[in-house]
Amino acid sequence: MGKATWIWYPGDYEIWLGNKVNNRRTERGTFFPPFWKSDSHYVTVEFSTVVDLKEDEEVEIRVEGLYNVKLDGAFLFGQPSRATIPAGIHALNIKVHNQATPPAVFVNGPTIKTGPSWKVTPEDLEWIDASGKVSDKSATVYSVPGSWDFDKAEDRPSEYRLPVKPMQPVTCEAVQGGYLYDFGRETIGYAVLEGLRGTGEVDVYYGESREEALDREWCETLDKVTFREDPEGGSRTMERDKAFRYIFVETAGNIALTGVSSMYEYLPETSRGTFRCDDPLVNKIWDVSEYTLQLTTREVFIDGIKRDRWAWSGDAYQSYLMNWYLFFDEACVRRTTWLLRGKDPVTSHINTIMDYSFYWFLGIYDYYMYTADKVFVSSIYPRMRSLMDWILGRTDADGLVCGRTGDWVFIDWADGEMSKEGQLSFEQVLFAKSLETMALCAEIAGIPEDAGRFGRLASDVRGKLERFWDPDRKAFVHNILDGRQSAQITRYANMFAIFFGYLSPERQKEVLDSVLLNDGIMGITTPYMRFYELEALCALGMQNTVLEEIKSYWGGMLKEGATSFWEKYNPAEKGREHLAMYAKPYRKSLCHAWGASPVYLLGKYFAGVRPTAPGYSEFEVKPVLGGLEWFDSTVPTPQGEIRVHMDGRSISVEAPAGKGTLVYTDGGRRREVEFTGNIKIEYS
Repeated sequence: MGKATWIWYPGDYEIWLGNKVNNRRTERGTFFPPFWKSDSHYVTVEFSTVVDLKEDEEVEIRVEGLYNVKLDGAFLFGQPSRATIPAGIHALNIKVHNQATPPAVFVNGPTIKTGPSWKVTPEDLEWIDASGKVSDKSATVYSVPGSWDFDKAEDRPSEYRLPVKPMQPVTCEAVQGGYLYDFGRETIGYAVLEGLRGTGEVDVYYGESREEALDREWCETLDKVTFREDPEGGSRTMERDKAFRYIFVETAGNIALTGVSSMYEYLPETSRGTFRCDDPLVNKIWDVSEYTLQLTTREVFIDGIKRDRWAWSGDAYQSYLMNWYLFFDEACVRRTTWLLRGKDPVTSHINTIMDYSFYWFLGIYDYYMYTADKVFVSSIYPRMRSLMDWILGRTDADGLVCGRTGDWVFIDWADGEMSKEGQLSFEQVLFAKSLETMALCAEIAGIPEDAGRFGRLASDVRGKLERFWDPDRKAFVHNILDGRQSAQITRYANMFAIFFGYLSPERQKEVLDSVLLNDGIMGITTPYMRFYELEALCALGMQNTVLEEIKSYWGGMLKEGATSFWEKYNPAEKGREHLAMYAKPYRKSLCHAWGASPVYLLGKYFAGVRPTAPGYSEFEVKPVLGGLEWFDSTVPTPQGEIRVHMDGRSISVEAPAGKGTLVYTDGGRRREVEFTGNIKIEYS
């Protein structure tokens, strides 16, 4: 019968939990909430099921909130924690009210168990007329409830916390009148002041770098604690978790302490994806990428652990892709997707950023391809449609998107001038792909009329991309303003058009030469867009070039002492320039999710594994050495791990399930072999 689990209205717990995450940011002790509106859970929710019992059954009932229980329309007295359901067919309804935390229910009996078979609604549309007749509820919209891993009555969802474990510094140094503690690498957790005695003040300064921790005036985060009574040798754990490698502590008054430790806070994840090869630098880059993603994978996927500590859709979309090749954590993807979208009515783009709305759509169909989870797609589809309809209501006379009042058109942090005015080719490429995604998800949700409508719109927008093509410069121009192509060409639309399949082979070659390999086009200095630039090169079969870029770019951060990968890296910068951003000396994040992209690139384009049918029921393995002598890789799937080994003479693949296609080059000729289970081939 499976296990009972706590259930709630879909998205409500995810939004509530995500709001807690998004509101943990501080700047030098000051609360710093997100820039966008935060939605909340429904405060009153009805949970219901119909059961058919062969014999009487006693059930346990646990609820978060005030509640009543109805059996066949009649109230059971009080707020019962147990109830007996007689044999036969019965309707069981539980209505819950909770202002503070999402209404949630746990029911467990021999056969009656809360789970996906139940229905949930925030408005049952029930009323009773003067004669006592109960209204028809046929207009009520029911949804499949949300759930996570709360499978015991005592595992109340509102009490969930990330686990912690002790961590000690590796060195302690007396400096600048205080003590500097080095924890050896980037981490996140709660500082613990140990062996406290006396009264006075303790100032705690955190730094991702030594320079930041020692800079009392400019470090991004700090704590100030006053002890008016003698702790007498006790310890004090800070109330808020912080990101740091270094902690600098100084005291005032007659307070003293024996040391500082930390309680490392983490989301338990198993790294199911692996990559090992003959190149030690590539192995190190994989390891640091893995650690970076581990740190930024929390209750939801966040951007960076120092700042902003928020769920940003552009960052999250890349985290999803890396996740599919490392953790394969389906639940974290769902939680982040619900949080980012929030609730109707739509009043702005996700995170206020136009491109981030489009990434949100793309992540949902990717989720389906990796997991085959139709239930989630169907559950979130109404919010996909309302967001897309809002976007369509803001298109211009040509049916294309452009920045409106209140829209942030981001694209990337660029080290040069980049227009955000008019019709931007990059935004139209994302718009077309998002409309295609809407059509595909409408089919999954069983709404063919929507599939047709969005399919036609996608074709229309995709056809209009031709307006941006400059045949002389053999590239998409950056934007069209006042009906005219601009003189500027940037990499963004051109590289996305490659791996979206929007260019013919001839144009792909033209874009490769005129844009991607052209140093005259403004370069990219963020791991965020370097991710996509290298993906475009991989899609064109240039893994040798990509490998050298990975070693140079990510290896460059390692040479600068990185223990996790950064928000931005410009090799031309020196010293403290690597720490500065946003006009602040230490504002740059030195642990940023989008810095972990080698995990995705190595898993998808070197090991070459990708699903070609939902949930890896069918998949492709297209391994490429790309300049390596050999590699061993595992790629997680819903059925287990696909293992790939390649060297200069042979390829072997082990697959737990599904129908695979091995694609490789032998003697200069492309070959494809279908297989199930294990396969080993030799090639020349």
